Formats: sequence, C-alpha cells, structure tokens
Amino acid sequence: MHQIDVSDKVWQRLLQVRRGESCACCGDFSKSERAALDLYSPIARRDNQKLVIGQIGQSLDGRVATVTGDAGDVSGPDGMVHLHRMRALVDGVIIGVKTALHDNPRLTVRHCEGPNPTRIVIDPNGRLPNDSPVLAADGARRLVIQAAETKRPAGVEVIRVQAQDGQFNPHEIVRALHSEGIENLLVEGGSYTIAKFIESELLGRLHVSIASLIIGSGPSGLTMSDHPETLANAIRPDTLRYSLGSDVVFDCGLLPNAIEAARPLHG
Repeated sequence: MHQIDVSDKVWQRLLQVRRGESCACCGDFSKSERAALDLYSPIARRDNQKLVIGQIGQSLDGRVATVTGDAGDVSGPDGMVHLHRMRALVDGVIIGVKTALHDNPRLTVRHCEGPNPTRIVIDPNGRLPNDSPVLAADGARRLVIQAAETKRPAGVEVIRVQAQDGQFNPHEIVRALHSEGIENLLVEGGSYTIAKFIESELLGRLHVSIASLIIGSGPSGLTMSDHPETLANAIRPDTLRYSLGSDVVFDCGLLPNAIEAARPLHG
C-alpha cells in the first residue's frame, strides 16, 4: 500500500497539470509525494484520452449509509478531502436526480484549493426542484440533463437527451457533455448511476474510498443489474492501494490498460 503526502508543493503541481502548464513526471518529490502524484495526476491530465472516473465512499462492510439514510459521516476526514480534490481536478461532476433529492449536495470544492467543477444532474423526468442546492448560482456552471420540458432558472443550462423507458443511455450523456467542452468527468453518485456507467463500459477508473467504520446494514456502495453468476466472471480491475490517513482508497482500472496508460513517467 502506498502512503501519500499531498503537500502544498504537490497540490500546486497538480493544479498546474490541470491547467496544462506542467507535467506530473518531473521534479524533486519524496516517495509519498510521488505516490500522491500517481494517484491524482491521471485525473488532472488533459494530454491523454478523455477520462470518466467514478468515486464511492463506503464503510468496511460496503455500506454508504444507515437504514435511515444517514450518510453524512461515512467517509473519514481524509476521505472527504480526497473527494474534494477529485472535484477540483475534473471538468464536471455527475450525479443522478435521486442523489440530488436525497442528499442535497452542493458539489463544490471546500476542503482544498481549486476551481468548482461544472455540476451536472441526470434528471430524465424533471423532478429536481429549482431551489435545490446543486443549482445554486455561485459562479460554477450548472447543467441538468432531462427529457422533460421542466423550465430551469436563468443560468442553468438544459441538455435534452432522448429517454428510453425513463432512462438515458450513458453514452449519449457523455457525448452531449463532450460537445459542451466538459471532458474529464467524475461520476459521484449514486450507486445506480455509477453502476450504469460501469455497465456501459464508460468508466475508465473507479476510486473506492473505505473508512474504518462498520454499519451492519443499509444501502451498498454499488449494485449492478448485470451481475455474474460465478466469481470467475466477476470484474477484476487492475488495482492500486493508497493510504489517505483516515481512509484507504482503491484506485481501480476498469478498462484495459487504464492504470498503465495514465501512469506518469518518472524521470
């Protein structure tokens, strides 16, 4: 397992990489600082293929909330900072409408330096209220992907995608966002939305952040409809493990060579 040190020197370099002003391969960094660059630079880079990455924060027993829906402290403090770092390094963050309605997320960057990402809600039937925190006017770009004719406040962009049986094809979503210049994407939630992107073979990487917590019951971090009947047919991603401090993150490459293709070349 790799211990990471996201020093100010490392984070400033990552922000430079995000802006296309530097690389992640050069420089004098400690072993733990270099591990931090290995973890985050694939998200920050814009010189390789467009990235769609997912993130799940869960307990040791794979839960993301209690049976009553309490999910506020599933991630430890370092796991929460990790999520905000990911937000700061991507172009846009995607959530499904159920997550937007249940969790009232703001999807802003508050625990680290960096820009707020474009906030994107998948809402086929236009259920999201216009006063939802995710649509708040705070300078960040806001998009709703919907098939319904629901009107949105000034400044909130609407992307219309054809729905089938009340659902969107994730490929259509990604194509529409790329056409808007939103290329590096973080699929943050919920578990249904992340599963759909995995099943569509769009998610190149998945970060599973695990906190030292046992809940015992409640919703799981990921439930896929296209599940194997035997372990021989289960997804076995290339995986790297990093200690964040309070949490451990598994960096999973879901597509062929996803880990190696984005690995910095250390000089």
